[in-house]
Amino acid sequence: MEEFGVLQLHRNKHFIKDCCAVINSEWPRSETARLHSLEASCDTLPTSLVLVKKLENNGNKAVIGHSKITPIPSMLGSCFVESVVIDHRYRGKGLGKFLMYKTEEYIKTLGINTVYLSTKDKEDFYSKLGYVRCPPVSIYGSFSSVQKLPVIISPSKKIYMKKKL
Repeated sequence: MEEFGVLQLHRNKHFIKDCCAVINSEWPRSETARLHSLEASCDTLPTSLVLVKKLENNGNKAVIGHSKITPIPSMLGSCFVESVVIDHRYRGKGLGKFLMYKTEEYIKTLGINTVYLSTKDKEDFYSKLGYVRCPPVSIYGSFSSVQKLPVIISPSKKIYMKKKL
């Protein structure tokens, strides 16, 4: 996998528009809203990571994947992998697995030991990476506000999963 690398988007802002295009190819959203979300990437979370491929001809790199890690304010030592996407042209080559491992490596550097995520149709993929089903988690609010409010879970096909690093 020498030809591939994973970079922090906020340290490589020249990839923002290409990253936006990769994400929007899977989950369409206005470019303005998507760019605003990507520009929030920072060292302390939320962090967007980009999977890049080195181009043979000129040494430039092309964005072919993205993952976004967000904090879970009510659960110290935990984070939520909000999105993982690989460009359609590069799927089925082990790059999703590579991106997830690199994302987990980055998460460990932050001192975080539990990762949560949700999926609608990739449970088998995440299970192979060591994730197990768990109850839904909220990535919004603090612990005290979560406890005071009733938990209302709308019917959803999302499956929540977690992994101890």
